[in-house]
Amino acid sequence: MSKNVNKQITDAVTQTNVQVVADAPAIALANVYQTAAHSTGLMFANSVNAQSQQNILAQAATTQGILQIYSLNTMSDAASIIKLFKDR
Repeated sequence: MSKNVNKQITDAVTQTNVQVVADAPAIALANVYQTAAHSTGLMFANSVNAQSQQNILAQAATTQGILQIYSLNTMSDAASIIKLFKDR
């Protein structure tokens, strides 16, 4: 039992299938570009974070160095006082 289908319906279904097949490469390439853009964004974010951490580390090292420079006289004074009291 075969039924005749209206040619307009057949044509519409065929055109829809052709459009889906034709759009697939463009959609796939758009996905590739979107993934590449996202990866590049993550790369820049990680780079900024690493640079920030390096700056914090450099500031901490500088602060420690300055504290040691400023405390040299205090430490030598403390050592001298200890020597004075040991002799008594």
